[in-house]
Amino acid sequence: MKKAAAEFIGTMWLVLGGCGSAVLAAAFPELGIGFVGVSLAFGLTVLSMAYAIGHISGCHLNPAVSIGLWVGGRFDKKDLLPYIVAQVLGGIAGAGILYLIASGKPGFELGGFAANGYGEHSPGGYSLTAALVTELVMTFMFIFIILGSTYPKAPAGLAGIAIGLCLTLVHLISIPVTNTSVNPARSTSQAIFVGGWAIEQLWLFWVAPIAGAILAGLVYQFISPNERTETVVVKA
Repeated sequence: MKKAAAEFIGTMWLVLGGCGSAVLAAAFPELGIGFVGVSLAFGLTVLSMAYAIGHISGCHLNPAVSIGLWVGGRFDKKDLLPYIVAQVLGGIAGAGILYLIASGKPGFELGGFAANGYGEHSPGGYSLTAALVTELVMTFMFIFIILGSTYPKAPAGLAGIAIGLCLTLVHLISIPVTNTSVNPARSTSQAIFVGGWAIEQLWLFWVAPIAGAILAGLVYQFISPNERTETVVVKA
């Protein structure tokens, strides 16, 4: 229960911090933070939470991360469903808070609400195939780096930095393509509020990240000594 609660709070912060920066600050007249600022915001949410709850739940904040760590032999299967449920609910809570804040401005229009999409709903107009490849490869690299940086023999205390910077880089690459998901909970939270096209395209942002995570778990397990632990912990 405590681990699930930590995942709920962490994922709520991820959505509020990352998507919140996109909705509230990215295009602010003359002072907007743009793609670089949004990318940093997502990285900073993970970095800050890694040291806040890493010792409690491992700071997954993402169903794809939990699945990838399980496939890689670094996470207990019995915790998989509770983590995923907590992450999705936490993401929805974060999106709800963001909606309450954003709708407090006169003339508010929901718009894309930082939802993920492809085709005409891609920021750069990228196709379904481009979005699928992007999400799969970006998630693969993200999980691969998580598995490596949290390995018992990796430098202690630096995993959170590596993971946060990796997520920043992932966003710098892929925001123009899909608005960057690599996280089904983050995608679901925004799609629920946008509805319509966002719900119709949501399948890709579950399938591609999970496929990339499974592949990363299998590859890392193949190239690295197999040391199973109950929960991957980000050590501060």
